[in-house]
Amino acid sequence: MTARARPGPERFMKLALREAARGVGRTAPNPSVGALVVRGGRVVARGHTAPRGAPHAEVVALQVAGALARGADLYTTLEPCDHQGRTPPCTQAILAAGVRRVFVGSHDPNPLVDGRGVARLRRAGVEVVRDVLRAECDALNGPWFTFITTGRPHVTLKAAVTLDGRLATRTGDARWVSGPAARAWAHGLRDRVDAVLVGAGTARADDPALTTRLPGGRDPVRVVLDTTLALSPRLRLFTGRSPAPTLWVHAAPALPPRLLRLAPAVELLRCRRGPGGVSLPDLLARLAARGITHLLVEGGAEIHARFLAAGLVDELAVVVAPKLAGADGVPLAAMPGPALMADALTLSGVRVTRLGDDVLVQGALVGGGARRGRRGARPGPGQKAALAKTPGRG
Repeated sequence: MTARARPGPERFMKLALREAARGVGRTAPNPSVGALVVRGGRVVARGHTAPRGAPHAEVVALQVAGALARGADLYTTLEPCDHQGRTPPCTQAILAAGVRRVFVGSHDPNPLVDGRGVARLRRAGVEVVRDVLRAECDALNGPWFTFITTGRPHVTLKAAVTLDGRLATRTGDARWVSGPAARAWAHGLRDRVDAVLVGAGTARADDPALTTRLPGGRDPVRVVLDTTLALSPRLRLFTGRSPAPTLWVHAAPALPPRLLRLAPAVELLRCRRGPGGVSLPDLLARLAARGITHLLVEGGAEIHARFLAAGLVDELAVVVAPKLAGADGVPLAAMPGPALMADALTLSGVRVTRLGDDVLVQGALVGGGARRGRRGARPGPGQKAALAKTPGRG
């Protein structure tokens, strides 16, 4: 009778990834990490990163394991931190628990970590195995990598368009471009990001709540760009009952008297002026300093154009509906196109998903910020403020 082989490291790391996925959208400014304690080929404890200021995944799993952690293996989707933040270093907890081996998925590009966690464990005699399912682990925390290496949030531009690339009809009507399945997916995306942004035109035309209408979902921070503070304070963004705050972003030199008394959840955020309105780099730096790691841009056409023209879009998520709106409909991005198709903006790593009658196309924008300086980067302008507010892991 042949003895059954023990599960390999990849199987346990997949379980750790599932654990990490439970925290996506809820751990900023920390990454979402999953950890397992494995003893004798059996999982004896699990943990994922708790909201800011609470223990990291490794510590949670070790606390659950208790005495069973001594001599056991620890699987973690991201390199353990080795510096004091809001919580003590994870390496300290690992060594105190007497773990025998540590299996690591992603490297941590945070300049405060960046190999130091692995080095400390090895100096103490702990065996460390790196790069277990690294691609999958990197993908789960892709937005956080952008945040930690560029000093700004990862930007996902999301839109629903017709087959001829229109956000709305010639009258501005956009309800609804996509079907129920695609709209449910969009609410799930809001649940996984830290903030969602629209321009004044979209806020005025659609009066959106920008909430996550899913059981167990949580609303992201709502951000509306209104350079001259021309919007009505009666819009749902400013009067709704969501527990999430609304940032009313502007570049006005003075506040109109009508805006001196707003709901407690509404904050007026003044930024520098840039081409076309509020300076987008200044805005993103301010959002990063607040610990916002993943920003979802939902419209409209002019806002899309500004983010794309500034090179501040990392990935696109476009739902294409089987409809035609005609040449006078509202385009995806109100910007001039290239003279040559060879110069058109291009996506890489394209993924296509069927959502009812609609098709979702996702991909990274070639040349986007997420691809610049991913590994071994040093803090750039604005990043020091973000790092100073980032606890424990970075």
